[in-house]
Amino acid sequence: MDPLDRLLANNREWAARMKKEHPGFFDALKDQQSPEYLWIGCSDSRVPANEIVGLLPGELFVHRTVANLVVPSDLNCVSVIQFAVDVLRVKHIIVCGHYGCSGVRAALREDEIGVADNWLMHVRHTRDRHEAELDGLGPDDARFRRLCEINVVEQVQNVAHTTPVQHAWRVGQELTIHGLIYGVEDGLLKDLGIRAASRTEVTEIRRRGKPEPG
Repeated sequence: MDPLDRLLANNREWAARMKKEHPGFFDALKDQQSPEYLWIGCSDSRVPANEIVGLLPGELFVHRTVANLVVPSDLNCVSVIQFAVDVLRVKHIIVCGHYGCSGVRAALREDEIGVADNWLMHVRHTRDRHEAELDGLGPDDARFRRLCEINVVEQVQNVAHTTPVQHAWRVGQELTIHGLIYGVEDGLLKDLGIRAASRTEVTEIRRRGKPEPG
């Protein structure tokens, strides 16, 4: 079977199952989307956003980048945030990293990948800013896992400083940013205890510089 034929067959089975389990689902979906959440996650194929949080199509607005990075100069990402906040009026933005992230590993070890090295420069800068903490952890695996967490904290702050989020808070729009991390090894999400619903709370995250233990 052609690889694309397999996908198309899977799609037909999925659509038929959805129609049976959720009558009228596609009729409602075609007219509008009204998600409560924007998910900013890693492009890694092992972290399917809707599936791991048990939400149907239309319930989660998704943007994925290598190493779940939010870079101010990335107009694609900032445009997604702007659309989610201003048009869809989401109430929550979730930044989700994951343990075992290849991009974070490459930045930690200074591996050469190619063009992606320019993108991962942002993770290397994060690594350098937290060098003392990371070096104090000893084993490479502990340092790797910790940098995956710290990277989420950095991206929460980056989201918070984007123009759409700052404007939303300025006009009193309800909007909270959360930092989560996913365990590929067990399928479980962990709340890093990092969240911001105002400009003041972003300052507090930066002052602490790390998530709550747990």
